[in-house]
Amino acid sequence: MPPNKEQPKDRNVRPKNSVRQARASNRPKALLWVLGPIGLVGVAAIGYVATKPKSGAAVASDVADTTNAGPAQGYLIGKVDAPVKIVEFADFECPSCGGFATVTEPDVRTRIIDPGLANLTFYDFPLTQHRNTRGASNAAACADEQGKFWPMHDRIFQGQEEWNGEATEAPKPFFKRYAGEVGLDVVKWESCYDARKYQKRINANLAEGMRRGVGSTPTFIIGNKLYPGMRSYDELKKLVDSVAKTVTPVAPAGPAAPAAKK
Repeated sequence: MPPNKEQPKDRNVRPKNSVRQARASNRPKALLWVLGPIGLVGVAAIGYVATKPKSGAAVASDVADTTNAGPAQGYLIGKVDAPVKIVEFADFECPSCGGFATVTEPDVRTRIIDPGLANLTFYDFPLTQHRNTRGASNAAACADEQGKFWPMHDRIFQGQEEWNGEATEAPKPFFKRYAGEVGLDVVKWESCYDARKYQKRINANLAEGMRRGVGSTPTFIIGNKLYPGMRSYDELKKLVDSVAKTVTPVAPAGPAAPAAKK
């Protein structure tokens, strides 16, 4: 499927961010009354950059070399041979992705993943409008090097409000604290983080999402169908059950045939 031509975006933004967005949208109006012509030009430029349309390919090329990214490598949780595969493309700074990770995903893990009904593979899909999301993907990838991607994934999403691009221009101290909290060797983690050791992996995951036609976050792929937007537990369970009915169970191996007598 060709890449979605619309600019990738996050879906179903949580209501609590509406106040922040409203305040941000009111600032330019106030500035129009107090700034001179130069200030007005600056405000207009900012508004244009923030709102001008971009294709999905252009957005990705702004931040990553997706042409030579190499093979994608997601992060799996659950049984490798689970009958249903759930694929999630997400942005660590996307509020809807954070809502899914902190509210819905715990139920998905305990009631779908742990019993072996399905597994889940997370792929990075960093959006350009989120300036700290690549650092978050980098932090999680370096945690994976020590076998703790999922604890770091959970902690990053839990702390989204304190490290996101609207809250700080320097997210690393937060990620470093999380690294200690989840039990990583922080010195080793920091060396990996500073070197951006897994940037190609992040780029490859982004490229894979573009190849599959992902245009927003979160997007789920279940049974080769795309489901954009945050999903409730009940919705995901219905989809998993529906796909499971189409999966042919693997027959258990029978007893070995007796060896021929010589």
